[in-house]
Amino acid sequence: MKPFILTTTGLALSLLLPTPLYAAEMSQAVPLELEKPAYVAPWKRYKRWNQFDWKDFSNLRHEIPSRVSAMHFIDGSLNGDPANGKKLVADRKRGGSCFACHILPDGSMPGNIGPNLSMLGVWNRSDERLFNYIYDARQFNPNTVMPPWGAHGIFSKEEIKDIVTYLQTLAQPIDFKNSKDNPALRQAPDAHNHSSLDPFENPAMFSVDRGEELFEIQGPKEQSCQSCHKADLDGKFLTWAATMPKFETRLNKVIGIEEFVTRHARATTGAEYPAQSDDNLALAIYLRYLAYEQPITIDQSDANTQAAVKRGKTLTQRKIGQLNFACMDCHGILANRWIRGQYLVGMSSIYDHFPTYRTSRGKIWDIRKRFQWCGVSIRANELPPDAPEYGDIEMYLATINQGQKLNVPGIRH
Repeated sequence: MKPFILTTTGLALSLLLPTPLYAAEMSQAVPLELEKPAYVAPWKRYKRWNQFDWKDFSNLRHEIPSRVSAMHFIDGSLNGDPANGKKLVADRKRGGSCFACHILPDGSMPGNIGPNLSMLGVWNRSDERLFNYIYDARQFNPNTVMPPWGAHGIFSKEEIKDIVTYLQTLAQPIDFKNSKDNPALRQAPDAHNHSSLDPFENPAMFSVDRGEELFEIQGPKEQSCQSCHKADLDGKFLTWAATMPKFETRLNKVIGIEEFVTRHARATTGAEYPAQSDDNLALAIYLRYLAYEQPITIDQSDANTQAAVKRGKTLTQRKIGQLNFACMDCHGILANRWIRGQYLVGMSSIYDHFPTYRTSRGKIWDIRKRFQWCGVSIRANELPPDAPEYGDIEMYLATINQGQKLNVPGIRH
């Protein structure tokens, strides 16, 4: 493990080194295997993730138009079952439950993306309006972040009637049991209140050691990474990771460090490090660790990179999945709020710490796995880790995180 990363002298030295002219190298000289997928094929969703197929809804590759519902006209009261409605608003199998976004009675750590509904019954809203808003809020606001619960088949009409009937009974403010249950008082997580380089606090640090070992191990072609790159450990690798991802013209897409490791190893050492495998993550973390606290510096001077950034921005604005969310919904207009007990950071606070150890999962995730999980969370089919769409989004995030310092391996609770 390189001690300079943890010392003032080493960091000062690394800041004086020039940024490598790597765009030209990668497109002209660096050996890459170009034919196979960078992942274990065929791609399969992780076993513990929701296995439902949401093929009828948009994802980042396929845009399927979703027609806004027509208004449902209701005369008088719905006469639903309020007891069943109370159960339905808490049903986490239906897109996370209403508590994910709203304060309601008997909720544990509710979110504050939407309005506090604890006294909705005295707002003088008609049953008809509430029914239609829950069924498909796009009738009232085309840009809403409210999922189209009825239009996308998450709740039936009868279930929505029960929900409305329950909501109309709410007339008392919430008496929060503790500050954590009140999103207005809940303390936002501090991403820098711990040492991410402390292995007692961040298990991902053991991947740094593993990455260093892999760097020295010979592959089937009797070559190791250090056969060619031993000098780079004290040279261009002090900054290289901070210049990634890059647009690779031979593949006609953006590739990040993880895919580069897979394809470069195949072409040089013969080793097989498929994307999102433990060894791939270890090498990706190690290479970023060598550039610890280097500012993210993406060269945006070429047309391919500029086009990728533009595509990535557009993709972050696309509504996808059964819940009809865009990346920019959670990490743009709703940033710095709570969705249940999870704090939503802005787009400029996402990229610098990946790969990161997620304590809630006990796993290390690279940025592409984060993209995949976001899709599955909002009920949109994810893509393989080397998908061009993910590359465009990664490039866009890297550019808007320009200047922030790499903090890898990260840790998030």
